[in-house]
Amino acid sequence: MAEATAEQLAATTINDDGIVPKAEFSDRVPINSIISRADGGSGLAGKKARVGGWVKTGRKADKDAFAFLELNDGSCPGNLQVIVEAGLVAGELSQVVPTGTCVVVDGELKLPPEGAKQKVELRAEKVVHVGPVDPAKYPLPKMRLTLEFLRDFVHLRSRTNTISAVARIRNALAYASHTFFNKHGFLYVHTPIITTSDCEGAGEMFQVTTLLSEAERLEKELVHNPPPTEAEVEAARVVVKEKGEIVSQLKSAKASKKEIGAAVDELKKSKDTLSKLEERSKLKPGIPKKDDGNVDYAKDFFARQAFLTVSGQLQVESYACALSSVYTFGPTFRAENSHTSRHLAEFWMVEPELAFAELKDDMNCAEAYVRFLCQWLLDNCLEDMKFMADKFDKGCIDRLKMVASTPFVRVSYTEAVEILEEAVKNGKKFDNEVKWGIDLASEHERYLTEVKFQKPVIVYNYPKDIKAFYMRLNDDSKTVAAMDVLVPKVGELIGGSQREERYDVIVQRIKEMGLPLEPYEWYLDLRRYGTVKHSGFGLGFERMILFATGLENIRDVIPFPRYPGRADL
Repeated sequence: MAEATAEQLAATTINDDGIVPKAEFSDRVPINSIISRADGGSGLAGKKARVGGWVKTGRKADKDAFAFLELNDGSCPGNLQVIVEAGLVAGELSQVVPTGTCVVVDGELKLPPEGAKQKVELRAEKVVHVGPVDPAKYPLPKMRLTLEFLRDFVHLRSRTNTISAVARIRNALAYASHTFFNKHGFLYVHTPIITTSDCEGAGEMFQVTTLLSEAERLEKELVHNPPPTEAEVEAARVVVKEKGEIVSQLKSAKASKKEIGAAVDELKKSKDTLSKLEERSKLKPGIPKKDDGNVDYAKDFFARQAFLTVSGQLQVESYACALSSVYTFGPTFRAENSHTSRHLAEFWMVEPELAFAELKDDMNCAEAYVRFLCQWLLDNCLEDMKFMADKFDKGCIDRLKMVASTPFVRVSYTEAVEILEEAVKNGKKFDNEVKWGIDLASEHERYLTEVKFQKPVIVYNYPKDIKAFYMRLNDDSKTVAAMDVLVPKVGELIGGSQREERYDVIVQRIKEMGLPLEPYEWYLDLRRYGTVKHSGFGLGFERMILFATGLENIRDVIPFPRYPGRADL
């Protein structure tokens, strides 16, 4: 959890010697266990504590007699004020003042002067550690920095108030996800990062190959150790022939076993030499090609084309068809050359899969999950959410409350298009044309959820031509049992469907999409052997964080964003 619960904080006990206990696995008292108590920490006044953290702001006072430090250790958004007298610092007091300095101090918790905003402060009695910072070189000065600027310092940006708050919110949502699915009897399945299947059929996948590095290695090797010439290979063949004739002669002459054995050993050696020469003579610089000129992936690491996954859905379906309710939660990848505020090359997906479930069960699960996440943040991450409301999106907490407490509207795709067409007739202008058969654009989704209904909306039964092959074909043969959950701020948050469990139908769908059957033979086995109705969905984890926090750019809600041209660290 991002923050300790009220019960845990209330249980912050004092040792018999009046010392606040340290964290179980580190040598300091977490700051949140002091200032996040119901009394703000005032009940701990007079007690001893060791705290450690990084200086948010520091200033010297009373002619450099002491310094006020605002210390934060990442355990909560709030800072603990620490007062350090000059005599406690080995060297200059100015060492502990700069923003970014790491300080560990032993001291006594005291009530601050009346009227102070903090409820407790720490008066240092010993400075245990100082990790100094040169203010002239530290790239994150004590000033408001833009999120765009911070993307150039992904290794340091978690020290800022915004990115640390996002990290705690992200952690809370991940914990909440596992809690929700465990509570409802789902098993967590680890699906592969490397795959040979294109789940989306879009082809925008990162390829995993060692052919390039092998080609470079071979090219260097051939420069230092060129392949044998045809004359050298032929000479080796002659030697093999001669050695073979010697063995034949010795056998005809009924020579001793020792003589024949020695001759046979010589023959074997010459054959081995020939084999190696013939093998090396075939080596050519560059990527291996087949006779038709295409790349020979049989020579690649996996002996076939392989990619970074765009979804764990297909693989996790195989476990759903044995363990019933499962989910996967991991990184996915898309080689889409997009620079928008909504796209990443690496992002995380939460993908549950439910056996014996139809589309309505899928929608019920998706709605319950999103509402659970929203309530979890309100219950466990409120201070961080208040920070986001203060600095970025005044409505983010109200939005969470609304989603957590409001049943989602459900409309068919056809009804959604009719609503949009009506809006156009009444003067609403969209950049993207509205007509039956289109894939709804973000502006259409946000109109439905922000303007028309002003609450989350589930749109279901989409045209089959704009959806993936594995979605179940409806009886009208025009639509599939697909659904998208649309929320204010981001539009589509979840995409899901009832899966096509009928063997003949899914084979036809794969062919219609122009996909080869061979990579999906294992997937078809799930329909050949013990097929079952099943459904599932995927939630874009970063989109959920965007929705919760009100931040505008997806690059600011993942610790180490990857996008075209950037893969820092």
